[in-house]
Amino acid sequence: MQSNRGQWQKPFRSSGRRRPDYRVSHRNLEHWFRSPLGQALLEDQRACVNTHVQDLGGARQLHIALSHRLPLAADTDYTQHIVATPYWHAELPDGVVVCDPDELPLPSASIDLVILHHSADFSAWPHQVLRESARVLRGGGQLLLLGFNPLSSWGIRRLLSRRRRGPWGGRFLLRSRMEDWLNLLDFTVESSGSYFFRLPLQNERLLERRSALEYLGTQGMLPVGAYYCILASKRVCAPIARRRLWRPGKVIPLPTPGTLGASRQARRQEGPGRNAEGC
Repeated sequence: MQSNRGQWQKPFRSSGRRRPDYRVSHRNLEHWFRSPLGQALLEDQRACVNTHVQDLGGARQLHIALSHRLPLAADTDYTQHIVATPYWHAELPDGVVVCDPDELPLPSASIDLVILHHSADFSAWPHQVLRESARVLRGGGQLLLLGFNPLSSWGIRRLLSRRRRGPWGGRFLLRSRMEDWLNLLDFTVESSGSYFFRLPLQNERLLERRSALEYLGTQGMLPVGAYYCILASKRVCAPIARRRLWRPGKVIPLPTPGTLGASRQARRQEGPGRNAEGC
């Protein structure tokens, strides 16, 4: 009886431990952004990103995107714009790198700005995503992170939703947790806030109306926005001053005690002679 009971319980245990397939959820989220609610969220995120990076500039900008069809911060003052996406398409434009967000094929300390667009929400290793972003970011560079807020009406919708499509298939990580991870990776949080206070309903009429929750959220009274945006700077460690090595060509030789005594004796012998000649 015990062996039969173990056989019956084994499939239920394995199904409970099964990890979600974030690649499938990633693709579903790209299609979800074409819906009215997804379009409204994307427009709000583009405005939020532009506000945070409008005064920034540098050589290279890396946007770790959900898709190359969902661009963010395309008009920033950076010389080179690089977009990283995990999926290959036949119509990929120039400047797009196909890779996973936790394994970036870029050299260390080569990027001035990294934008993470829900990359940690749809990855099995969210901490590794932040670690790779910190590796490719140069000292003093900026990291802009966007993630879904579990302490919101969207977080409640995710808990109640049975269909794991769109945002509901990802992991909603706490903003305080992300800030702690950034501090461990030698980042300084410059600004942090939540945005988009509309209800998660696919209704164009409700999206156009301004609810009381949206009014309280925009006034800063309730941090219960659908997503949060964190701007952090990578701290630069002070270099250790190294002692300058002596070069043989720049060393002034000092006289030895024997040479110093001989020179004094020579001066004493030359003294009377010079006086005699002078006389």
